[in-house]
Amino acid sequence: MTDLTKFYEHMASGEQVKDEMLTVFNELSQEALKITAKINNQYNTPEQIIELFSKLTAKQVDKSFRLFPPFYTDCGKNITVGKNVFINACCKFQDQGGIYIGDGVLIGHNVTLATLNHNENPTKRQYIYPKPIKIGNNVWIGSNSTILSGVTIGDGAIIGAGAVVTKDVPPNTVAAGVPAKIIRPVRMD
Repeated sequence: MTDLTKFYEHMASGEQVKDEMLTVFNELSQEALKITAKINNQYNTPEQIIELFSKLTAKQVDKSFRLFPPFYTDCGKNITVGKNVFINACCKFQDQGGIYIGDGVLIGHNVTLATLNHNENPTKRQYIYPKPIKIGNNVWIGSNSTILSGVTIGDGAIIGAGAVVTKDVPPNTVAAGVPAKIIRPVRMD
């Protein structure tokens, strides 16, 4: 197994991913495939899901964590989840750039979190750049939403179903649409 410290440092830098780091990507993706196969292809108790997700992320996941499989990731080691997090079925996390999920977060069916982007120049398009996704506390992300690299979603925000979030979302606001726009404050009644 690779030294994760170098991996985390490089991903946090936002610098282009190349050479040695591409080899690390491959190694981590192979391990993620093995673990997600166990999550997705057999019945697991909530306790077993917590154990498997902790192994997937290389971080101890709180006993309040809930996940409905199937779940997909091509890395796993750069996911951090808080307490009382619920991830519904068919979610896809491309987490190499870092996915940070606060406490009390609800993630709907078929949500995609993508932390990698490519160079726009066609002759350099194979170059990959990581940027983290940060999801605050008590956020609700509706089904079929896509959150793109570098986005921060503030505490208490709601992302409407089917939204494509390309920019930061302030706390306690509702964002929806393609691309997502702030449509109103969260109702506090």
